[in-house]
Amino acid sequence: MPDGTLHRARRTVVLGTVKHMVKLEAIQAFQPYLDAVNLTALPRTHTGRNLAGLVAEWESSVAPTLKQTTVRAARSHLRTHILPALGEMSLPSINTRNVQAFVSELTAKGLSRKSIENVLQTLGGLLKKAKAWKYIPEVFDRAALSMPREGEKKEERFFTAEQVRRIVEASEEPYSTLWALISITGCRAGEILGLKTTDLDFEKHLIRIRRTLDHATRTMQTPKSKSSSADLPMPEVLAKRLRAFLASHWRENDADLLFCNSKGKPMQRDKVAYKLQDTLRGLGIEKAALHAFRHMAASELLEHGASPSVVQRQMRHRDSRITLQKYSHVIGDAQRRAVDSLAGRVLGA
Repeated sequence: MPDGTLHRARRTVVLGTVKHMVKLEAIQAFQPYLDAVNLTALPRTHTGRNLAGLVAEWESSVAPTLKQTTVRAARSHLRTHILPALGEMSLPSINTRNVQAFVSELTAKGLSRKSIENVLQTLGGLLKKAKAWKYIPEVFDRAALSMPREGEKKEERFFTAEQVRRIVEASEEPYSTLWALISITGCRAGEILGLKTTDLDFEKHLIRIRRTLDHATRTMQTPKSKSSSADLPMPEVLAKRLRAFLASHWRENDADLLFCNSKGKPMQRDKVAYKLQDTLRGLGIEKAALHAFRHMAASELLEHGASPSVVQRQMRHRDSRITLQKYSHVIGDAQRRAVDSLAGRVLGA
């Protein structure tokens, strides 16, 4: 206070209702707020090489070599979370303990565990580069960090096969074939919009995924990961539809794109998404993003008996654990039969 006396401000945080939360749960929910206060205060320094300086070097020498989608995500993490909290810190002081304090700050702001992990991936990548450049002797120990508990998982919104059939039938070309292709292959929207006619191998019944259309710049990029570049099976019914599309509705263009706009340029993802929403409204189907086609494909495959390893190869996840985590809500035929058998043995019915 101006007169030199101390004044303690009382603040409250609503964690939940007494009716729905026991004391232990309240203590666990409040812990991140305590950590943000009790852990080592994040030191600030204007001497030596700090994180902001490292980011400037990264922008000039590393960012140009990365995929644009990677750079955009990293810049978002840096601008929103990392630089405001850690930008003035000297590089050696960004140790495990201070990163733990940073994690607690992010938790107190309400970020999910997944969002915090993404931010740490950006921070860790920067510091690994600093270590390679001999600026620091080691990077913080990510395994030693205490992370917030997983919140209640929200199930992915996806279409049913019947809804997709209605969407395909209600749409005009090129959208009708585009919806059919994206739902049967389970490809990402950018991968479908990046397809060329030469990627369709009718002789071997394969669809070759070799590039993706970046939605921000409308330029072709390499697929999301190494496993994303793959050959996918082309069912006969889809091959028939693609042949008909090429014969009657395909727009010739210099880039040989399978789908293009009236000017022969790549289609804008936002406009494709808007067209989907317009179709859904007309059919009375709940709003969903383009990714709902991909989720539908994976869910339908799992529910009708495909093994996780098969679905992993079709979705092109790095490993089957990602597939199982993402689609753990799907109860497949094998699981249903096993539980039905158990129920019969237990209840005798």
